[in-house]
Amino acid sequence: MHPESLILDLWDGESHRGVSTIRWTADPAAPALDAVIESVTAADPDPQIAAARSEFSVIPGLIDTHVHLIGYAGDRRQDFLSWPLVTRPEEQVLHGLANARKALAAGVTTLRDLSADDVQFSLRRAIDAGIVEAPRLQAFGMVGMTAGHADLFIPPAFPIRKPTADGPDACRALVRHWARAGADGIKIATSGGVLSVGDKSAWRNYTRAEIAAIVDEAHALGMRVAAHAHTVEGIEIALAEGVDSIEHGTLLDDPAAVTAAGVTIAPTLLINEVIASGGGGVSPEQAEKARELVGRRNGLLRAAADAGVDFVLGTDANANHVAFGDQMAEVRRMAEVFGWSASRALEAATSRAAAAIGRDDLGRIRPGSRADLVVMRGRPWENIDDLRVENIVAVMSRGRMVAGAAGLGAVAF
Repeated sequence: MHPESLILDLWDGESHRGVSTIRWTADPAAPALDAVIESVTAADPDPQIAAARSEFSVIPGLIDTHVHLIGYAGDRRQDFLSWPLVTRPEEQVLHGLANARKALAAGVTTLRDLSADDVQFSLRRAIDAGIVEAPRLQAFGMVGMTAGHADLFIPPAFPIRKPTADGPDACRALVRHWARAGADGIKIATSGGVLSVGDKSAWRNYTRAEIAAIVDEAHALGMRVAAHAHTVEGIEIALAEGVDSIEHGTLLDDPAAVTAAGVTIAPTLLINEVIASGGGGVSPEQAEKARELVGRRNGLLRAAADAGVDFVLGTDANANHVAFGDQMAEVRRMAEVFGWSASRALEAATSRAAAAIGRDDLGRIRPGSRADLVVMRGRPWENIDDLRVENIVAVMSRGRMVAGAAGLGAVAF
């Protein structure tokens, strides 16, 4: 076991602490073993010491609460919809790992995949065992109806389909199937979507009885439920049935209901803007659906942010429309759309995102937290424009250096 420390200007996930000494212990022989921060103390106030370290700062590792790891990770563009359908699972997991490692190098130390199956469950187990180096991963199984948002990603004549469930009993059975397979949680849709083919965002997905059965069964098995919802009706139904987070929340018009429920929202701003502009190889139908939503979105979400809705980082990154490495750009865009201070925007990607996924030991730099740290040039809690991948000096996950370190010099001990 080796004690480690950093002496840097610290933003701890909630506030600026000044030049501080952060200590933890890591075991290089046990890569699966989490390093826990043992102490955070004010450093020597000598101004020469402070000046020597003024070029660098440290923040918690970022947490992206909404991604889809299984997308083509190479440089050549592949069709977003068809590639997973014609690629073997053994190959998909390698692309998922490559995408995860891109996110890690970009300062993202935790990911939550919201459409997972055995590919992501297998990858998560390998990460947790220290077999491969990647961000921490939560993987949610999708429970969707026939002809629903998830089902419409697959062409009607394609014979290999993801599982669907219709009727309360079948919905409970699919929740149990994912629990047995190793899911951390459940994803549902309470409205239609944008990228799903032939879909409309206003379409109902599931009856109230089916949604109630899904949420009840998931909670009974200790799993959170994340609800894809773009529309007013979809958001209202998800809240009424007790989901734990809203994904997108694009047309939210009742902030009080969200704050009363204590539910977080991942607004996925960039991906809808990319689709609306026709980027990422989208069809005219997909672009038009996104334009309709984005054209009404910003004022509604700004009003919700002003009313105290707890927005957190969630990019919907899929390696096509949003890259694994665009998370800092998403945080900057959140600050712009919501009119946030730099510090509030950073909270959305660290401490608040950690609470949204039920991991209060992440997203903060304090005793008892996991040693997931990002060393940067600049002070992004003062100037959000400093939150850029090119300003990353080093990334530490589980107390071990996993990316960067060039130029870190003598600040690591």
